[in-house]
Amino acid sequence: MTHSGKAGPIRAILFDKDGTLVDFQRSFGPAVREVMQHLSGGDRAAYQRLVAASRFVEDGPWFLPDSPLIAEPTSVYGVLWATALGRPANAALFAEIDRLLCDATTRHLTAIGDPGTLLASLAARGYRLGLVTNDAEITARAHARKLGLDGVLEFVAGYDSGFGAKPDPGPVLAFALAVGVAASEIAVVGDSVHDLAAARAAGAVAIGVLTGPAPPAVLAPHADAVLGSPAELPAWLDSR
Repeated sequence: MTHSGKAGPIRAILFDKDGTLVDFQRSFGPAVREVMQHLSGGDRAAYQRLVAASRFVEDGPWFLPDSPLIAEPTSVYGVLWATALGRPANAALFAEIDRLLCDATTRHLTAIGDPGTLLASLAARGYRLGLVTNDAEITARAHARKLGLDGVLEFVAGYDSGFGAKPDPGPVLAFALAVGVAASEIAVVGDSVHDLAAARAAGAVAIGVLTGPAPPAVLAPHADAVLGSPAELPAWLDSR
């Protein structure tokens, strides 16, 4: 699809969560280790298979750049975990992973900057705000509550919300419908190519941020703008 959102007004902003508003390494690193230890049940060989499948580094920085947990939903990396554990790759396992990770990541949750203040200021300026993640919706809502965002978010979607998972444009189009704006009037803010590809496919404005693992050279070909962090977004909006 030809991208059509560069020049028009921005009326709504759809944020990615992990790597954009949430420090992925600090929040998910210790949490994923705990969940893998729990699921392996003391079987060291099974635990090491989970570590290998997750491209996980126990002594930091936790996740290698090609880790499937960085951008893929549970329905993708959960298949790898199922193989490592010798369990069926089914909805029951995925739901168990999501439940365990929701609890663990919420306990370890570390924000990037001050997302509560940032989003409150954007809402006060009249922007319609949403959150989209390839994490589970229950986790997205738990994290939003802990970060103080639930009062300003009009839309929250995870990979399991029924709109598809990024890079599919479905969640972006669902947000447009939910808040009553055209896709071209939405800025999608995220730290991964998946986020930017979803924006482009929907016809929205794609804004990359450098708060995740992807460097500028990776994001730039897919983005209308690349910012150092979401905190730079208000100034970027003012400059349009």
